[in-house]
Amino acid sequence: MWKDKFPRVNLTAIPTPIEKMERLNQDLKGVELYIKRDDLTGLAFGGNKARKLEYLFGEGQKKGCRTVVTQGGAQSNHARMTAAAAAKLGWEAVLVLAGSSPHEEQGNVLLDGLLGARIVWTEGEKRSDVVEREVEKLAKADKKVLNIPTGGSTPLGSLGYLKAAEEIAQQEKELGVKFDYIVAPAGSGGTHAGLLFGKYMYNLQAKIMGIAADDQDFGPVIGDLFNGVSELLGVNYPREEGDLILTRDYVGPGYGQLDETTLQAVKYLALREGIIVGPVYTGKALAGVLDLTLQGFFPENSKILFVHTGGNPEVFAYSDQVGRRENA
Repeated sequence: MWKDKFPRVNLTAIPTPIEKMERLNQDLKGVELYIKRDDLTGLAFGGNKARKLEYLFGEGQKKGCRTVVTQGGAQSNHARMTAAAAAKLGWEAVLVLAGSSPHEEQGNVLLDGLLGARIVWTEGEKRSDVVEREVEKLAKADKKVLNIPTGGSTPLGSLGYLKAAEEIAQQEKELGVKFDYIVAPAGSGGTHAGLLFGKYMYNLQAKIMGIAADDQDFGPVIGDLFNGVSELLGVNYPREEGDLILTRDYVGPGYGQLDETTLQAVKYLALREGIIVGPVYTGKALAGVLDLTLQGFFPENSKILFVHTGGNPEVFAYSDQVGRRENA
């Protein structure tokens, strides 16, 4: 079994549940929307990164590392979860975050500090240069360093979502449902590479769909990661055209910038299902799913699984916008 070949630490409370979004379905009609609650993975507000970090930290632990360096945007969910994993395992964590130290710590930045991570702000420098410098400093101090790229998206990290695909296949049997689409926010590519590989390994009929949070072309990135997983496992699955669908139509004004469409989607889900999504990734992906449904993109009676990849602490960093109240 492939899972026995790779060291893994336990960071997650899995399987995460799949829920049918009954009230949304009453509004939308014609399709059935379900949500996989990977915001409930159980590590420091949860999220998809924990699945990847189980394999990345497992490999680092095997090599004798006890210090981790990673990078991301100021409100990086990956950085927050890396800090939490390091705290759980007793490691030192160094986070290289884009920009300058904020006047007031909110959202993930607040949690990064609470979790004991040392934050290094880029202050206008190229992020990769700052990471390289920090890794060199730690190496000179005789520390073995696990250097995790943005989002934890490596072929090894992607195994976390290959495992999630197996989970979904089992849940389909339990629910008596076959999903036609599995939709998730597209960030650094590892989630989709794992799900796509899992589609073939576990015979899922669903097309894998990514709704991008920024203007990056994720197709080649996901393809490279998919091929990397194939090399890791020594298993080759030819990709079928149309099995991976990617759109950048819901990026809005740019990465991390909250537009009205995303804001309304965030509020709508909260009011109709009592589920919170962050505005940077899951909020934009949700806005895309809702709009595509209303446009008739999904064939009638399609069963759509939306993967809630976490990021809820982002909400607090956008309180001036998310907290607006319409006049009565």
